[in-house]
Amino acid sequence: MSVSTTDVAAELKILRKGRGVSANRLADRVGPALHAVCGISAADNAAVVRQKVSNRLGTLIGALPDDLRTSLLAAFALHEQARHPFYQERVHWAAQTLDRDARTVRRRIDEGIDRLAELAVATAEPAEAPAPSRSWHTEELRVALALDQPVPEAFEFRRVVVDADEIDELDLALTLTSAGPDTTPLRETDLQVDVFYGGVLTGRRMESSDRIGLALRPPGRLRRGDRHDIALRFRAGLRQPHYVCVPRHPCDLFDLHIRFARPLPAEVVRLDKAFQDDARDHSARGTPIEPDEAGEVHEQFRHLVPGFAYGVRWRPVAAG
Repeated sequence: MSVSTTDVAAELKILRKGRGVSANRLADRVGPALHAVCGISAADNAAVVRQKVSNRLGTLIGALPDDLRTSLLAAFALHEQARHPFYQERVHWAAQTLDRDARTVRRRIDEGIDRLAELAVATAEPAEAPAPSRSWHTEELRVALALDQPVPEAFEFRRVVVDADEIDELDLALTLTSAGPDTTPLRETDLQVDVFYGGVLTGRRMESSDRIGLALRPPGRLRRGDRHDIALRFRAGLRQPHYVCVPRHPCDLFDLHIRFARPLPAEVVRLDKAFQDDARDHSARGTPIEPDEAGEVHEQFRHLVPGFAYGVRWRPVAAG
């Protein structure tokens, strides 16, 4: 994957928020550019992702001048004396350590991130093997989500195209993000999956605290260039007011219909190539959209980039 210094710098600025590299669900905050420069693969679990990001950033930061090194180690919570839970606290620590004011340290951090991005891109090693995401890709993904049912229900119609010589299993996943670190972890039984056509569900496993991986075996072995259609139904209580596609394989078209329950949300926004963590953050910007008279929205997304989020986020009417 070819990445730019601009992409890496943008993702680093997201990464420095909150607890930095110690943040909960760090893997969701690490975008495609950092995946590439940190050597992260689709098979890496959350602990491995955290280790690879920490080691890579630590090594690169070590090559910078002292003032930038101290500022960046604090910014990402990599310094053992600056593992404060809030970014501003770490800026304050660096300011005291460097005997500078906080404004100067913030400038040093921004400057250091640009230098860090340049080093990361310049020294990135090519992948040793083709990425698993190239074994197949999605030509069309059409989802109809009904939120006016006793349990939210989504129908998914997907057409995949085989890019490898042959495959006999498709790896799928669904994430039900929790509202915070203290909520009950997701269980496999929290998600009901029915296959209407296109194969047999042969496995499901917890890939993280809020993501369930699904293995689907097609009726027969698929070969390069084959197109294969799948229809699934998902039923689960949504833990957050959003529905997004974060593809692990390239996706040409994502067509999303959502039917809201009454009363309609106070706000609905479109998320297009957003960081996955931003889907949960209502301070992150989106494009406002209005449900129609039936309480529905219809959005389309094209040429989805793996690792980014595409979909719709809404803000329910406040209870009262």
